[in-house]
Amino acid sequence: MEEIIADFVVIGSGPSGQKAAIQAAKLGKKVVVVERDIEPGGACLYTGTIPSKTFREAVVDLTRFYERHFQGQEFVHPDVTIDELNNRLFQVITEERSVISRQFRKNGITLVQGGARFENPNTLIIVDRDFRLKYQIKADTFVIATGSNPRNPPDVPFDKEVILDSTTLLQIGKIPKSLIVLGGGIIGSEYASFFAALGTEVTVIDRKDHMLPMLDAEIGIHLQTALTDIGLKFLGNKEPSEIKRINDRAFVKFKDGTTLEAEALLYALGRTANVESLHLENVGITTDAKGYVPVNALFQTVVSNIYAVGDVIGGPCLASTSMEQGRLAARHACGAQTHHFPTFFPIGIYTIPEISSCGYTEEELKAWGFHYEVGRAYYYEIARSHIVGSNTGLFKILFHAETLEILGVHVIGRSATEVVHIGQMAISFHAHIDYFIDHVFNYPTYAEGYRIAALNGVNKIKFRKI
Repeated sequence: MEEIIADFVVIGSGPSGQKAAIQAAKLGKKVVVVERDIEPGGACLYTGTIPSKTFREAVVDLTRFYERHFQGQEFVHPDVTIDELNNRLFQVITEERSVISRQFRKNGITLVQGGARFENPNTLIIVDRDFRLKYQIKADTFVIATGSNPRNPPDVPFDKEVILDSTTLLQIGKIPKSLIVLGGGIIGSEYASFFAALGTEVTVIDRKDHMLPMLDAEIGIHLQTALTDIGLKFLGNKEPSEIKRINDRAFVKFKDGTTLEAEALLYALGRTANVESLHLENVGITTDAKGYVPVNALFQTVVSNIYAVGDVIGGPCLASTSMEQGRLAARHACGAQTHHFPTFFPIGIYTIPEISSCGYTEEELKAWGFHYEVGRAYYYEIARSHIVGSNTGLFKILFHAETLEILGVHVIGRSATEVVHIGQMAISFHAHIDYFIDHVFNYPTYAEGYRIAALNGVNKIKFRKI
């Protein structure tokens, strides 16, 4: 067993682990990253964010999704094979992996392959797949960035062919003609929309009465309407009581006595923190009721030299927020000037159409008694939409009715995850809604939706005051 001495050790090489390691290296620390798999990148690169978003882009391109607007009834849906989609995935993953490896090399970060477990607050043991000891790593600071796995209950017969989770869904050998998606959260909604765009008959099931209930309700309704238009079905207020495979089909029985079957089933009802093999009990760390590692505002666990970031600490479980958590944790651990995690940040959901939001929802403002107004700009009002064939969408700006300060921005439609950052900046600088009116936007662009929505909202204020 080889002994390694380091200043700063990161367990996991996903987005949060990468940024923690690079930040610590920039601050002059000797950094070691421990990765269970042979190559760095974590679940984000191989089974999560990068594959799913690449899959989405490939679906949109290969199905000529936006050409449907121009051809109407004459549009012929092209046949897309799973091999064509997988070729895209393989190329993007390869390119991203090389970027991560290059960044580690440039910053002098040592990558150690194996499974990590704590021996004490300053010592890690690294084992191979056969649990043979490989390394003992001693360091001043540790960061737990081991991510999460799909929540797979033991009574669900996952088989990697018919009954799938979000990891094995990307490994199927063909595009199913029908698909049941259990779970109307982010992962379930994204994959449901991808396969619906491919021509699969998709049914989404959830115990809530609509998909993505965390969204501003108007945006959620807009999404469900758009997905219905491409053939997706949603059944709410239903819970499965039995899931099984009968021959080569998935079969689900629900608590209300109804049943449903399809060629494949995606189980997307939550994820769990990947901490079981770390032996946290050896350092006095216990997970909370949901299985996450508790941390303070600086991402420290109850053991001050051990930090935790990313999916292991719970929501929002986004690659973007995980990256910043890792960077901030490293800065605090290394004694550099830092700040608390931002109060407002954008959330991106890559359904078809995509969604992004920042700030308060209309439901929150109503509950708190805010005197607010709403400005809207529909994509069919925006020339850019007509040019590219994507008239489905909405800009929604929430602002204070007296002070005019912008309180929330919600966008659904093409490029939503790009243009939301304009709204994010406006909220961060406490801008007023008339800021968008008094400035010129490029034409034709999606971004001018902010100006159209601002004019719509301010005109309501003026009309009310007459």
